Amino acid sequence: MCFFRKKKRKAQDIEFPQAWKDLLIEYLPFYRSLGPEEKKQFEKRVLRFLNTTKITGIKTTVEDEDRVLIGASAIVPIFAFPAWEYHNLREVLLYPKHFDENHTIGSKSKAILGMVGYGYMEGKMILSKYSLWHGYKNKTDKQNTAIHEFVHLLDKADGKMDGVLGTIEERGLVLPWIKLMDENIKEIRKHKSDIRDYGGTSHEEFLAVVSEYFFERPKLLEKKHPVLYEYMELMFGQELADRELVKKAKPTQHWEPCPCDSGKKFRNCCSTD
Repeated sequence: MCFFRKKKRKAQDIEFPQAWKDLLIEYLPFYRSLGPEEKKQFEKRVLRFLNTTKITGIKTTVEDEDRVLIGASAIVPIFAFPAWEYHNLREVLLYPKHFDENHTIGSKSKAILGMVGYGYMEGKMILSKYSLWHGYKNKTDKQNTAIHEFVHLLDKADGKMDGVLGTIEERGLVLPWIKLMDENIKEIRKHKSDIRDYGGTSHEEFLAVVSEYFFERPKLLEKKHPVLYEYMELMFGQELADRELVKKAKPTQHWEPCPCDSGKKFRNCCSTD
């Protein structure tokens, strides 16, 4: 069972601008880790996404740099599957900052950073421009809002969001995956996990949060949660711990607070030494 429509779409025959390549090299370790031919395939798929998905700014201007990061965020989770496309997405709405369930930008009552639409918003995604860039500028955390929302679209592709992707269903691993999710959600709710609290909300949020972790800090996920890491490899068809996904960052000293906001010292939390 494949949860994507395998449909070829004609993309405009244009070159991937050097400025866009430089942007991805600067902000996307995943792209930097690719070989020359893989980079070309990644660029081609980003172009195809941008040629078939409308990106609209709401009270903000959509710059080329915004478009490239959104396109890259879409391709990262599906890069191992060349035929896959987001058939359940027509438009990305880019807000300048957080919003609430009524789409009030800058709301003081609630701060939503991204969401996929339902009902009259079906086929649309909303992203906060601030959180889009924060996901790539922050060099040490395990979060990326745009990737989080694209994983929700993958989850939703079979008509429901339940934290189970089609690649797990195809392997007959649904029940053990659900059991693993439940075990980890309990740990999160007891504050005994370095997976951020939002992952303890539900199965669908657990999947999206752990997927962020997988694509942002794969080696750390493999070290702290080896079984989860194995499932992520199966879901996305990528062995990221073997890639050199090095983030350009000022090293955190062992005695300093851990950047993941766990409240622990770095040496007792996310340090890989």
